[in-house]
Formats: sequence, C-alpha cells, structure tokens
Amino acid sequence: MSTPHRQPLPVVSCARGIGARLRRWVLSTLALPALLLGAHVAPARAEVALHAFNWPYATVEARAAEIAERGYRAVLVAPPLRSQGSAWWARYQPQDYRVIDHPLGDTESFVRMQQALRDAGVRLYADIVLNHMANESGWRSDLNYPGSAVLAAYAADPARYARLRLFGDLRWNFLSQPDFGPSVCIDDYDNVWKVQNWRLCGDAPDVGLPDLVANDWVVAQQQQYLRSLKALGVTGFRIDAAKHMSNAHLNRVLTPDIRSGVHVFGEIIVSGGAGDTGYDRFLAPYLAETGHGAYDFPLFESIRRALRFGGSMNQLVDPGAYGQALPGSRAVTFAVTHDIPNNGIFRYLILDPVDERLAYAYLLGRDGGMPLVYTDQNESGDGRWVEAWRRADLAAMIRFHNAAHGSDMRVLSHGDCHLLFRRGDRGLVGINKCGASVEAWVDMAGSATWWYANYRDVLDPASVVNVQSRWHRFVLPPRQARMWLRD
Repeated sequence: MSTPHRQPLPVVSCARGIGARLRRWVLSTLALPALLLGAHVAPARAEVALHAFNWPYATVEARAAEIAERGYRAVLVAPPLRSQGSAWWARYQPQDYRVIDHPLGDTESFVRMQQALRDAGVRLYADIVLNHMANESGWRSDLNYPGSAVLAAYAADPARYARLRLFGDLRWNFLSQPDFGPSVCIDDYDNVWKVQNWRLCGDAPDVGLPDLVANDWVVAQQQQYLRSLKALGVTGFRIDAAKHMSNAHLNRVLTPDIRSGVHVFGEIIVSGGAGDTGYDRFLAPYLAETGHGAYDFPLFESIRRALRFGGSMNQLVDPGAYGQALPGSRAVTFAVTHDIPNNGIFRYLILDPVDERLAYAYLLGRDGGMPLVYTDQNESGDGRWVEAWRRADLAAMIRFHNAAHGSDMRVLSHGDCHLLFRRGDRGLVGINKCGASVEAWVDMAGSATWWYANYRDVLDPASVVNVQSRWHRFVLPPRQARMWLRD
C-alpha cells in the first residue's frame, strides 16, 4: 500500500505548527499546589531512564549493552502501534492498536529490542497514545479505524500481519463513529471539560485529532492493547496527552492488573508552581484521583527560575515544601523533553547548554523521582542532543546517582549562586550557577560525611574533598557542578 500524503498535525504534545488556539493555551497554562488526596500511589522508579526519542527499534536493540554500561536502567521508546509517515509527529497519530507497524519498526523488531534490553538488565518503557486517533480527514470522511486502505494492506499480506498482530481480528475495523466525541476544536485551554472532550486542532480549517470517548468498547480495546504490550515485556507506560483525558477514563483503562509491575506516568504540561491555574485544574486532580506518576513540570520551572539571570539557587533547597515540585514518589524529572526543542511554542524553555548541564547535576544528584535523559536524532535541527546519551559528563552523573541511590539528602549550604548538599555518607553535590567562584564554610558535625576519607568528583577526579575538622571549606568554581563520591 502506498503511503498517502499526511498533513502535519498540530498536537500540543507531539506536533509542529501549533495554531493560535494552542498558543493562547501555552500562555495561559501555569501550575502547582501539592495535594495528594488519598489515591493509591505506585512509587516512581528511582532508575535513570533514557528517552531514545524517535530511535528505530533496531537501533535501541543494537545499543542495548552500551545503554546499560552507561548506567541507564530503563529506555522509553516510540509508540508501539500502527502509524504512517516519516515525520516524528506521525508516531503520535495511531491508526491501529492491534499491530506494531511504522517506519521505526514492527512487532518483531519490538520483541527483539525487548529481548536485547532484558539481557542487558534494562527495562522497556513504551510511549502510549490513548487520547486520539490519526487525523485522516484529508482523504476520507469516515471514522472507521484503521480504515479500508489499511485493511486492504493486511489482507494483501496475511502471513506478515498474523505475525505482527497483538490482539483482535484484523479483517475488520476496530473503531467507528460511536467511539469518538464531537468534531469540535478546543477553544479554551483553561476549561477542563473542553480540554478533555473536544479535539486538539491547529488553525482553521483543520478539524483536528479525532478524540476517543471512554465507552465500554474503547476501554476494552485499550486494555487489551496494554495487556498485549505487558506480555511482550513492557514495564513502563508514558501516557501521551494525559491532560486531554478524563481521570475516570484513565482509571477505567489502567486497572490494577494492568498497573501491577508497571510504572505509569502521564504527560500533563504545566508551567509553574503552587496556586497556578494549570496545576489546580489539571495536575492536582490527576495526582489526587489516580495512582500514576507525572512529568515534574513544576520542578522544571523551579530549576529554570533558579538558573536564569536574577534567579536564586535558594529556590532549589526544598521546592516540594512550597508546592514547586511533585512528591518524589510521583515525579519523572527532566532537563528537556522532546516537545521543548521540536515544538516552536515550547522552544523558549530550552536551557542554555551550561544551565542544562547544571540542571542535570541537580536532578541526578538529588533524592527523588525518576530522572529522564533526553536524546534524539536531530529532529529539531539543533544538533545538540544527538549523542547526548553518550556524553561523558552525563555518564559520570548517572554513576553518582546510582551509587547514592537510597541515601538521604540534606542541604549543607545555599545562596543565590550556589547549592551544596550531601547524599547520606556516600556523596556531596555542589552547584554554582554564577560567573565567580563561591566559597562556603560548612559545619560538618553530624553531617554523616566520613572524616579522613576521599570524596572524589566524578566530573573532575582532580577535585577531592577530605574532611579533617568540624568546619570544612568548599570552593565551587564558576558555572560548574561538583559531584564528590566517596572512594
């Protein structure tokens, strides 16, 4: 079957060319008081995860051993479903859940990738799209999925598609008109009902992404899909566009048996901290009503504000105490996500390269959450994150993270320019965001740090801390991080 020309779909979390309606949303979406109203919570994994954004499954398979060697314990891969088109955003436009088949791989390559990761001791996370199906209004008027052209492709090669099938009967469509909400575009991104029931659209005349409803049939298909992925060895689900689904829908799909042994986290984009509209209306209810994790956008905003000119590192002493970070048990932390460089409306969130390095030192040095390290194949054209997963400094930071895992965190010194904290007796982290050195005298009595022991910086092994008296002088070089780990 030939691949029809596909128009770029402007999706909040996964497309280019977002129109005026979404720009208004971005300007108005802010974020975060920390309520947890008794929902059963599945703790976040403390392992460092690699977001292998838009990598072919065969590439992940080939690099599995190296990924493990560099300290990553999980990999998040492109959505495993049927989709068409070469652009990265096309992976977020599902045609069919019942097979894995797209330009980055199919069910067979997905299985080989999982086996390679398993053999390397790395967990497999899958990006999941449950909110909507592909916008194919440019060449057909019905809402039958996967549609007659795809069914014809299945029929033309039955042996192959029998091997790729996850569940269901591929002779027939599995979704139709009653499984979708109205063809109405979201016009107010502060209105929870509209955001969760209407369509994500670009500028007129775009009719948007067909929005799925939570009827019994849709829920059953989505449950079968997730159970099939679990049977293939998937142990983590990133729920794309979770902000655009009701919590009731998410809870119906993600039953206790599906969630058992699986780390689930949702994409709910917000832009701030406690008391913000976006958090109050979307993220706080999500945290209260589900047991899932989420991207820690509030912490990301705290980091941005601390590192920017005129900001203060004091903001990072305990941001969660002020509702400026998610609880560690729910948080997936990051310094950059795939949306930030690849969606024009989010590019203002790109950190200065040095600030991004300092942000990673904070995220991989601190206690709490699952750090997610982003790498890509230069989809944005920046060239900055292509080999990021192989960077020596990130590998060193991950080594510190893995060694300090399970150790408590205590801040020893802080100011507008710097933050210094310890991780139990295993390590010390110092970050200086300013252009001049910072000197900090710290009372080490009762700090848990060992005396007369070398703590060596994983980033610069020539830098060693050896505490020999109650008061110790720390010197933090300008615009650098120190991550001292006990020899």
